[in-house]
Amino acid sequence: MRKEFLDLVKYRLEKAKNTLSDAKKYIKDATPESTVNRIYYAMFYAVNALLIAKGLSSSKHSGVRALFNKEFVNEGLVEKEFGGFYSEMFDNRQEGDYKDFVTFEKEDVEIWLGKATKFINVVVKLTNRIIKEQK
Repeated sequence: MRKEFLDLVKYRLEKAKNTLSDAKKYIKDATPESTVNRIYYAMFYAVNALLIAKGLSSSKHSGVRALFNKEFVNEGLVEKEFGGFYSEMFDNRQEGDYKDFVTFEKEDVEIWLGKATKFINVVVKLTNRIIKEQK
């Protein structure tokens, strides 16, 4: 893997971890909708790193989801449950950011935060494995 792509992968993974950290802070003091936004983006940055490590990318969120499902979920590298959860969080973030009168229960958001933490850990491990295989 070329250095600039490796640097970008590392940057996106760090951004995912930092955004997840923000979500964990948000759950205490911010609105559930803001926390959902941070949860989704933490997952999005991690998936982007994974795609870049594999030499893939998309400029659209829907394209990132489609590539993630095609290349990793459908191939059995990531559990189907995580593929569904990523899509669910995309939908939740869209609703929370763009629809009127949408609210989320804090208890649900806490569950999603826990699942997102597991999701990101799985994606980081897979990304690191792909990088090692390419060396």
